[in-house]
Amino acid sequence: MPSLVREVPAAPADIALQHFSQRLTFETDCSDVHASQQAGEVDFVLVDVRGPQAYGRGHVPGAVNLPTRSLTAERLAAYPGDTLFVVYCAGPHCNGANKAAVRLATLGYPVKEMIGGVMGWLDEGFHLTGAPERVANTVIGCDC
Repeated sequence: MPSLVREVPAAPADIALQHFSQRLTFETDCSDVHASQQAGEVDFVLVDVRGPQAYGRGHVPGAVNLPTRSLTAERLAAYPGDTLFVVYCAGPHCNGANKAAVRLATLGYPVKEMIGGVMGWLDEGFHLTGAPERVANTVIGCDC
């Protein structure tokens, strides 16, 4: 009897390669964003899509606050059409980053999601700007 893991067979290697390679075109992670910042290789706009109050409680250094509802052609007119936006929200329990990615893509901009969001950033041991040190049971919130 196979394990629960093998109960549904794995995809063939060529299909798995296609799937996982494609996922990387849609997402990045906290570690890659942090490493790019540390190396001074920030060729993207990091966007915190949470509401202003959540952003004010603490956000990833270098992030601009553009709540999903504010992502309009008029608001983004200052950004060239090839600007890569990297969006994040509170964490994996929130789909705010996905909603923002849809809106940005609809407006014609390339976009990736920083998986993990604020919770992922903190889990990596990185610090937030504008926030005291993380305390157990701190509410991150999204307000999105």
